[in-house]
Amino acid sequence: MNSPNSDLSRYARQMRFGPLGEDGQQRLQQSRVLLCGCGALGSVLANTLARAGVGFLRIVDRDFLEMNNLQRQVLYDEADVAAGLPKAVAAAARLRKINSAIEIEEVVADVDHTNIGALVDGVDLLLDGTDNFETRFLLNDAALKFNLPWVYGGCIGADGQSMTILPGETPCLRCVHPEPPAPGTTATCDSAGILATIINVIASIQATEAIKILSGNRQAVNRQLLYFDLWANQYRQLKLDLLQNNQACDACQGRDFPWLEGRRGSQTAILCGRNAVQLSFPDREALSLEHLAAKLEGVGKVSRNKFLLRFAIDDYLITVFPDGRAIIGGTEEIAEARTLYAKYIGA
Repeated sequence: MNSPNSDLSRYARQMRFGPLGEDGQQRLQQSRVLLCGCGALGSVLANTLARAGVGFLRIVDRDFLEMNNLQRQVLYDEADVAAGLPKAVAAAARLRKINSAIEIEEVVADVDHTNIGALVDGVDLLLDGTDNFETRFLLNDAALKFNLPWVYGGCIGADGQSMTILPGETPCLRCVHPEPPAPGTTATCDSAGILATIINVIASIQATEAIKILSGNRQAVNRQLLYFDLWANQYRQLKLDLLQNNQACDACQGRDFPWLEGRRGSQTAILCGRNAVQLSFPDREALSLEHLAAKLEGVGKVSRNKFLLRFAIDDYLITVFPDGRAIIGGTEEIAEARTLYAKYIGA
């Protein structure tokens, strides 16, 4: 009698796709993936790859579920929200019901330079389901350091983009974005909104790229930066040929990995007796408090002067300074503070 792992009948329609076939399906079953973030993009990615038969999924997420997640995060329901479950835990439970023949490992943690080495251990590919550039630059460093392919994806409003990085073969994220955007300069889904449709488009592209690589069809990988605006009916492919062997890239050519080594990225401190967490960002560009205030107007209560901006929402008071430093009042959980920063300040 065949074990669930050896029975390929559930993938019959997928295997009939010529470029994949039975050989590609077996490769998928032997593959191991790290998925960082299991919110909007991440839940679609996890759902798609579990159904496709990827043999091992390590899902890492720092956040808990809220009702407004259900509009676009496909693995969850109202019962999960009511139970106050972490996203990684709820996702793993759902995925095991979808495909009991694969292995799911859930990790409730904030991905940073202290744990990324252990998280990438033993995997074949990294997937971006995150919502901020700091973690993406960390993934880029780790991918280059450990020679692992990874697939970037990002969405806001009705816009989305994706890029596949094959270390040594394609430009990396830092070839395209040498520095992360300054805090407050980019919109977030909490300030600009987001349509679930663009999430499904970008995550489907990311998942397809992952399936190509894991099934042994590396030659089919799209080596361009893809951009979609579903509302304006626009689609672009940006050629990256001129960035190949980019001598100016400190990551690709210089093998300098400051996010992986902890020299770049946010620094945190719990403020004793204040029920607050301070986040600071050394070497980051200054932000415009005026621009940030305009972005957050209507989302919560905003006040500012030339020294700082205060933003109150729910039970939190977020104080932001021109250098990007922030004090997140209402919590002593570092992961929660970073989630709030990413949601409302961005990058």
